[in-house]
Amino acid sequence: MPLTADITVIQGVVIGFAAVVALPVFFYVRSALRDARRRRLRRQPFPDAWREIITRTMPLYEKLPAALREQLHGHINVFLAEKRFEGCAGLEITDEIRLTVAAQACLLLLNRKTDYFRKLTSIVVYPHTYVSQNARGPGGMVMGGGTPTLGESWGTGTLVLAWDSVMGGAQNIRDGRNVTMHEFAHQLDQEDGAADGAPILERFTCYASWARVLGAEYAALQRKARKGRRSALRSYGATNPAEFFAVATEAFIEKPKTFKRKHPELYEELQSYYRFDPLEWRRASTAGRS
Repeated sequence: MPLTADITVIQGVVIGFAAVVALPVFFYVRSALRDARRRRLRRQPFPDAWREIITRTMPLYEKLPAALREQLHGHINVFLAEKRFEGCAGLEITDEIRLTVAAQACLLLLNRKTDYFRKLTSIVVYPHTYVSQNARGPGGMVMGGGTPTLGESWGTGTLVLAWDSVMGGAQNIRDGRNVTMHEFAHQLDQEDGAADGAPILERFTCYASWARVLGAEYAALQRKARKGRRSALRSYGATNPAEFFAVATEAFIEKPKTFKRKHPELYEELQSYYRFDPLEWRRASTAGRS
């Protein structure tokens, strides 16, 4: 083989090796820079005007312990820096809209390591209930549109919300209905690539208990829904496992006392996943007023 051919082969090997080595280094550096930027954002002061907006639009905020409120502020700083908001049907995006959505979404991130809904890039907001062209059917299957909708969460980087429903859910913190938390729970569920009611858990061993408890509770809710019987969980949760997880998240945060009494094992699973106990917030805020 001619010497030039040998050199060409060697050059190809070197370039290929360099590419193999460089790619992991690139992703490591990018991840390190992102984490450093997020730490800076979490440390930034939280404007008083923002605090006033959240206090006014989301009563649950003042029930949080002071340490969790400060943690929430940091998460909101990161969220607003990384996510894009888009208004539809003439809606102008304001700080009130951005903060009310962000505060409710970031509540789901407290006390644990988070990648800030890593697949999500944009939040589309309509002024009120809109007609979806991509309705979800059984098992999360995409179907033909024309369905009045309050919110949608897609694995393609977009989440859609109706602003009047966002505000209604934020203001009423005891009815177990919160469209913002519902749709962002879907985002957590979708982080592993499947909307199946099983988000990424802390350890592999956690999945057995999760499947046993949520599977049994989902089946029980389906039976109640078929018979028209009432439950602490909305019957919409019987649609599929993904909707069950999202509905359970709403009830866990907004109706913790009833939820824990009627569904203790399910409450324990969600408490372990979310790393907080909403019932403690209620008790602490009540004690503080006595």
